[in-house]
Amino acid sequence: MQQIGIGLAGLGTVGGGVFKHLTKNRILLMERLGLELVVRKIAVRDVAKARAVAAPAELMTTSWRDLVEDPGVRIVVELMGGTDAALELVLSAIAKGKIVVTGNKALLAEHGREIFKAAAKYQVPVFFEAAAAGGVPIIKSIREAFIGNHIQSIHGIINGTSNYILTRMTASGMGFEDALAEAQRMGFAEADPALDVNGWDAAHKAIILASLAYGFWVGTDKIYVEGIERITAEDIRFAGELGYCVKLLAIIKADEKGEIEARVHPALIPRSHVLASVNGVFNAIAVRGDVVGDTLFYGCGAGQDPTASAVISDLAEAAAALESPRRGFGFTPHALYGNCKPISSVVSEYYLRIAVVDKPGVLAQVAGILGELNIGISSVIQPEAQEGESVPLVLMIHYATNDQMQTALARIAGLSVVKRPPRMIRVENLA
Repeated sequence: MQQIGIGLAGLGTVGGGVFKHLTKNRILLMERLGLELVVRKIAVRDVAKARAVAAPAELMTTSWRDLVEDPGVRIVVELMGGTDAALELVLSAIAKGKIVVTGNKALLAEHGREIFKAAAKYQVPVFFEAAAAGGVPIIKSIREAFIGNHIQSIHGIINGTSNYILTRMTASGMGFEDALAEAQRMGFAEADPALDVNGWDAAHKAIILASLAYGFWVGTDKIYVEGIERITAEDIRFAGELGYCVKLLAIIKADEKGEIEARVHPALIPRSHVLASVNGVFNAIAVRGDVVGDTLFYGCGAGQDPTASAVISDLAEAAAALESPRRGFGFTPHALYGNCKPISSVVSEYYLRIAVVDKPGVLAQVAGILGELNIGISSVIQPEAQEGESVPLVLMIHYATNDQMQTALARIAGLSVVKRPPRMIRVENLA
């Protein structure tokens, strides 16, 4: 049977999973593909390091260049992490005519334009299903299954760590710090969880999805990113009273003029919507196309096995591409859509929590500022308190631009009856 040589860069969590399952399911893959996927070389930083998945010593090397230079390696799998060395490896492999498979979301988000320009130049495809939502086949679906659709919107819960934290805060009433500590004890959050909780892990994935959906590579400076660090148990409780839950949401959509929104931030979503029931470390992505309508993808968004499954799927497709060259190389640019809207002009609904002194006329002062800026109030919650005490005033705000709301927040914060800077969370009704 024909053998296809693979060079594997990285034998960590995901790389180890890929090697393990290629070995374990070797016969299944041979039967389904009609060829054999064989790992010829594995590049690691330290050959002597103890690993959960062992590989034969004769396959190991400390130089990724050995993968690129080996004529027996036809597909290079980049799972080494980081961006500098990974970019050099990917571009070198493409220049050598070797197909690339990667799960490196940061690499693609920051250097996708450069990588796919090289792929087109050398006519070498790049596969990257594992770069967004782990085992959920969202890349392939947007690129292939929905090829005949204008993508109207994508709403995704695509960071399992943040989703676990918000789920625990909702279920138990605990604060952010306690929920994060629990996630770390459970192994769902890294010792340094910054990229997860500050929104940038989800943002890297959102950049990839937005670029595929709309045909131009979205720069990291064009996406609005806000994390969950400032979400409080109080916010979650009030959201529940109003019929919402709080999720870290990736929002990608096009308006009737073809302008694009790409943003990641906490959002109130209706508890009646299916995304509200996505809990723990699971991911879900709702895609709306003008032909297909509404679709939903759900599954494990990270971890060794789900991500390895996505990589192996790409390996199978890469092997097929060796036999039948294709016109597309992973990303097809086009000019049907315009640029990204700045967050200042994005229109949304809002949840607004203000710590105020409980005395007559406070609501009128706040409403007056909002009215002067042509911002409407849809509902109000104000718990009872002793006169003169600080109390939360919670407002649900009708549609307004971000600029309008920032102006309003600055003016409201200047009121003598307001004790702390107001807290704003966007609302997505997902209609």
